[in-house]
Amino acid sequence: MYMKKDHQHCLASIRSHYPQFSVTEKKIADYILENPTHIIHSTINGMAEDLGVADSTVFRFCKRIGFKGYQAMKIALASEIVTPLKDIHERVDEGDSVQAVATKVFRSNMKTIEDTLMVLNEENLLKAVDAMDGARGIEFFGSGGSGVIALDAYHKFIRTGMRVHATSDSHIQLMTASQMTEADCAVFISHSGSTKDILQILNQVKETGAKTIGITNFAKSPLSDKVDIPLYTVSEETDYRSEALSSRIAQLTLIDALYVNIMVRREAKGQDALQKMRNAISVKRI
Repeated sequence: MYMKKDHQHCLASIRSHYPQFSVTEKKIADYILENPTHIIHSTINGMAEDLGVADSTVFRFCKRIGFKGYQAMKIALASEIVTPLKDIHERVDEGDSVQAVATKVFRSNMKTIEDTLMVLNEENLLKAVDAMDGARGIEFFGSGGSGVIALDAYHKFIRTGMRVHATSDSHIQLMTASQMTEADCAVFISHSGSTKDILQILNQVKETGAKTIGITNFAKSPLSDKVDIPLYTVSEETDYRSEALSSRIAQLTLIDALYVNIMVRREAKGQDALQKMRNAISVKRI
């Protein structure tokens, strides 16, 4: 059973744990994700009848995603539908001062990070750290806005002393992917998890046998289904920016967590590589 947490978010929990669900659990999950408004006005008997499953099956599903029962799940779901996950005070009004707008942006970012931490799967995080730490080389792949995140990941991980690489050109990404081996690790970053270019590159990498890690906002996506290790972010649309833009702060933070874990693993090697980099870019006195 998944760990219960305070202020559990129903939809976020379902999305993040979707790949681990059984066939029946996925059937229930799909029903909730596609009909959230209907669920909050339905009974456990009504939902079970609609799905053709036993009441006890629905009850066990609610427990599996961290709730005491169906009613507790409904209450959490209702709070998400009636009052969105985003802080109501974050909505930007025309008369807001510069400071007020800045405050709402900061609060929104903090909320995104907190929600992502809530759905972070410790087992998959450990698998990702193990895969990266044991790899001969690490490739970061992303397209568009996620490509910027991939370059930032490269900028971080080059400090570890490991062989890392990233590029924004999709053709070079494909060429790079074709040269990977089972000793390598590829990290794919995509908010939607369904970007055509990224999925094409992923298919190429899978042919090489390299370990694959995916960072995405959607558990029900081609990317999360195909990678060896899926990691998820949680972000919501606001009055002033899209869900995809909001997810970047969560992606950056998740990559930070991977980077720090790798540096802790590498101990002296990591610190030595970091010092070499600092010496190389620092201004030396003549």
